[in-house]
Amino acid sequence: MDLTIETLRERVRGTVISRQDNGFEQARSVYNAMIDRRPQVVVRCVNAGDAVATVDYARENGLDLAVRGGGHSVPGFGTCDDGVVLDLTPMHGVRVSPGGRTARAEGGTTWGNLDAATHAFGLATTGGLISTTGIGGLTLGGGIGHLARGLGLSCDNLVSADVVTAAGELVVADERQHEDLFWALRGGGGNFGVVTSFEYRLAPVRDIYGGLIFFEVDQAPNVLRAFREIITRAPEEFSAFPAFQIAPPLPFIPENRHGDVLIAIVACWAGPMDAGPAVVQPLRDIAPIVAEHVGPTPYPRLNSAFDALVPPGLQHYWKANFVVELTDEMIAAHARFGPKVPALNSTVHIYPIDGACHRVAADATAFAYRDANFAAVIAGMWPNPADNEANIAWVRDYYAGTAPHSEEGGYVNFMAGDDQDRIKANYKGNYDRLVQVKREYDPQNLFHLNQNIRP
Repeated sequence: MDLTIETLRERVRGTVISRQDNGFEQARSVYNAMIDRRPQVVVRCVNAGDAVATVDYARENGLDLAVRGGGHSVPGFGTCDDGVVLDLTPMHGVRVSPGGRTARAEGGTTWGNLDAATHAFGLATTGGLISTTGIGGLTLGGGIGHLARGLGLSCDNLVSADVVTAAGELVVADERQHEDLFWALRGGGGNFGVVTSFEYRLAPVRDIYGGLIFFEVDQAPNVLRAFREIITRAPEEFSAFPAFQIAPPLPFIPENRHGDVLIAIVACWAGPMDAGPAVVQPLRDIAPIVAEHVGPTPYPRLNSAFDALVPPGLQHYWKANFVVELTDEMIAAHARFGPKVPALNSTVHIYPIDGACHRVAADATAFAYRDANFAAVIAGMWPNPADNEANIAWVRDYYAGTAPHSEEGGYVNFMAGDDQDRIKANYKGNYDRLVQVKREYDPQNLFHLNQNIRP
């Protein structure tokens, strides 16, 4: 029998917001302003029971179900037209076990909240590069961040997960129970259920030595070649990534350079503080420096350094690929398209994912590209919808220029909504097993608003 909204309201402790209710316009809005959808109802869950009731409601009524954690999904997977939005954002509690070096965080937690909670105890795990990103989407897709070379991906540090399945059951997935589900959650995205709680392994990281170094954009080929050599030899506690960036109006950048396109390197040394200057020095020696802001800083501060450039309400269109080798041909392609970055908010990053990421077997988790050394993202972000056509064309042209020198698959968290045809390539040899897990836990594909693995 169909469940009614009235029944849903009775079952849910949180807030059920329909189109007729006050606050609906705010409740339906998402991070990417390019996405404008009107769900039937938004359920702001405050506990796992609310998530169970919401899943039941969507399933029994045959409605699309969108699951929203941090809400940063570029393709807009956190909302839908005429369906149900299961909004986890009110569930943001974090409990840290300093002695056990673990943290349990609810599914709507952002990386800023998690970092703040763990930093108090001098601990951290690999997280995203924008503090307002949700832990859920990032971890389920893999989880690339500053600490990945030393600690592995976010999903590599996942100890257990509380999951609401398509059948409306709450299960615990870890290495001992629901092992196939736990395997699939670590890189397989939101295909398998609603994760209402994540438990992470933590490591002793409090302050880091790092920051930004800007070079002239015409030095891009030299910067990228030098970066390729430096990062290959660097200790795993050191991470750095290059970025094409229009210089923002920051105090440490000369005022006459604000608005110029530059190439930056973002550095993070998570080893002994007194060794930081020597570790970073090879980056400083690459080319004449336009501006620099590098030194000791709390890890959460670096993890939120780009927040001001990516506020809610921008237009977003992204593309991505994994890269085994940063070849001279690839560098030439970046040098051709990177300087054309069209807006202050837009950027291109090339993240290193070697080190600890490579010590996990390709079939040990759903995240398959354990031989890739880099994950590149072309992140088109801009404020004015009138620029959509031109800026989307920049992203697509850039992607077309770099794809021949990249792997076939890419990081699902950086994919656009029109990348569904790449799903199988994104998972290489793990795809067939993911399909089997999908058939077991979601045979009717209730969780299909994602980079979808069809059962």
